[in-house]
Amino acid sequence: MGKITASISTELYKTEIKSETNFIISDEPESNGGKDLGFAPKELLASSLAACTCITLRMYANRKGWNLTNVKVEVTFETDSVENKFKIMRNIQLFGDLDTDQKARLVNIADKCPIHKILSNPIEITTVLN
Repeated sequence: MGKITASISTELYKTEIKSETNFIISDEPESNGGKDLGFAPKELLASSLAACTCITLRMYANRKGWNLTNVKVEVTFETDSVENKFKIMRNIQLFGDLDTDQKARLVNIADKCPIHKILSNPIEITTVLN
């Protein structure tokens, strides 16, 4: 993966995010002082897990030759201040001519998506000021 660059100017809280080939906007909802021009940062995190899950399941089903016609993933999250824990809930819907064993295997494979692995393991973030 190449680098991701985010920058913010004086417009509250519009943030431009760029990769080597793509561009998106992140913002805060109006209730938080933004203009709701794009996904909020937590929504971007949830989007990463949802998209990665969909892609991983599509790749696996294609390799197996299974009749998976559609995957829908809903990700929600909450903060548990009592346990000092961030909880992510992922709801997966599988569509197509799949038997019970295939569906169970796909649910297991969902946990193998790279973003799920990142979020499920200890994360170390190093910050450098330039």
